[in-house]
Amino acid sequence: MDKYRSHILVCAGGGCVSSGCKAVRDVLLTETARHGLDREMKIIETGCIGACDQGPIIVVYPEGIAYKKLKPEDVPLIVEEHLLKGRPVKKLMMGEAEKITNFKDINFFGFQMKNVLRNCGVIDPMSLEEYIARDGYQALGKVLSESSSEQVILEVKASGLRGRGGGGFPTGTKWQFAANSESETKYIVCNADEGDPGAFMDRSLLEGDPHALIEGMTIAGYAIGASQGFVYVRAEYPLAIERLEHAIAQAREVGLLGTNILGSSFAFDLEIRMGAGAFVCGEETALFASIEGCRGIPRSKPPYPAVAGLWGKPTVINNVETFANVPMILDRGAEWYSSIGTEKSKGTKIFALAGNINNTGLVEVPMGTTLRQIIYDIGGGIPKNKAFKAVQCGGPSGGCIPDKFIDVPIDYDSLQKLGAMMGSGGLIVMDESTCMVDLARYFLDFIQDESCGKCPPCRIGTKVMLEILERITRGEGVPEDLPLLESLGEKIRSTALCGLGQSAPNPVLSTMRYFREEYEDHIKHKFCKTGTCKELFALKIEDSCKGCGLCIKSCPAVAISGERKQVHRIDQAACVKCGSCVDACPFKAIKVAERTKEIEVKA
Repeated sequence: MDKYRSHILVCAGGGCVSSGCKAVRDVLLTETARHGLDREMKIIETGCIGACDQGPIIVVYPEGIAYKKLKPEDVPLIVEEHLLKGRPVKKLMMGEAEKITNFKDINFFGFQMKNVLRNCGVIDPMSLEEYIARDGYQALGKVLSESSSEQVILEVKASGLRGRGGGGFPTGTKWQFAANSESETKYIVCNADEGDPGAFMDRSLLEGDPHALIEGMTIAGYAIGASQGFVYVRAEYPLAIERLEHAIAQAREVGLLGTNILGSSFAFDLEIRMGAGAFVCGEETALFASIEGCRGIPRSKPPYPAVAGLWGKPTVINNVETFANVPMILDRGAEWYSSIGTEKSKGTKIFALAGNINNTGLVEVPMGTTLRQIIYDIGGGIPKNKAFKAVQCGGPSGGCIPDKFIDVPIDYDSLQKLGAMMGSGGLIVMDESTCMVDLARYFLDFIQDESCGKCPPCRIGTKVMLEILERITRGEGVPEDLPLLESLGEKIRSTALCGLGQSAPNPVLSTMRYFREEYEDHIKHKFCKTGTCKELFALKIEDSCKGCGLCIKSCPAVAISGERKQVHRIDQAACVKCGSCVDACPFKAIKVAERTKEIEVKA
């Protein structure tokens, strides 16, 4: 067996691949070979390390030194200085080079608890051996040799695991319902559709640790008596599909899928089904219809999937993260798992952190962690020292949580009380410059476009709500619009056919609940104080202008004029309100103002 003094891990998650990690890897291979280091150092492509905005990233072990935002031309210096001479290249290191020696000491990583993500960014996702070396398939071996299906379900119940893809239904209870359903044929289905804007948790797990999903689904199959599983993954995830297909083939080859798994009488196999990108197919019954070859539209419930799911047979459906928790629970025990998190929300949760935040990427924290800890300790706060305003949690079907609740623990029940939901785990952070009316319009536009159209509340109701929001953002809103929006939202929530329609009004209702004054400003004063809705504001240069001319140079519409060292003026008729001048002004002299006759005349 080859022995190496160093392992060099190249992050090859989707984010780093798109930013050029393959070219960095190629130069790394060439340079280490040129210096005769190829037999001393092993270069491994891993899944996502989590710090998505820092890629391409490489990590050198055993030191644990991470290098960020690498270009191919940076690699020779790292090889010559660090790998040959043992001198880390500080200017390329992740973190504060004078203080950080190991990337895990950086706040972004140090405040996390990586349980589900324990292998992502650490192992080669194309290597079964590396997964096994990290205790992979140990839980499956224990289950098949030591436990009955009833014992497996009891252990999952005792752990307190709840579904990580939507409303948080207790996983063990769902499995119990399916196990109790009498049928010779049962199915396990993984929902890897993940259609929320800004969400990439499941994709990263598939890309970085596909065998964890396979092991979790196989254990679920044993628990309910299913011999066939399907992974429904959107076709826009080609890297995830490639790695999962490879892992399934590896598992079949060594007897971890198929008949007589690990020498037992248990048989289970997996197939991948690709979706065409319809958001509604994230709803379980629409997903079943798509797998069956029909149009992906929901059906009414009951019967629930545990009784009549795929092809009318008892079916357990969970998302990738839920299944990836299962091997840990069966390996380490329910008591260990339930010691993490809160009383009613156990374990950890993966979030995709995006929006107006310094450190974007994938984070895993114990349930009950506060928004403040995620946004400031892990996320590094808001860029340009702007104020935190709100966070959209749970995607288009979720809700906005305002700054006053920044210290509320994130768990299923706390979020529900605030009018939001955990969902699959998208966290979109917004600063003071975000217009909440326009945000609600954006999410409702997405939901309305993705509606399958089967039921009138969703098909017609969301369209009417969107039309009202569009009028408000154009400055054509009337006071009666607000109670109408609330009434429509409540009716859609209570009468729509599926979870997509029932949660469609959430972005509107939650923003109206916490930011009603912005709606009133748009309607009564025809003013968008954030400068987002173009018909509802003007840009005004104040007397603090020093006449530096930077705003003139930045304006694409040639709408600004003025002499050097004199206060400049904006031609309101020519101004396109792109905001370039606001960003360019070093004196913060350009402000968003209400459109008044005074501004028009002065301009």
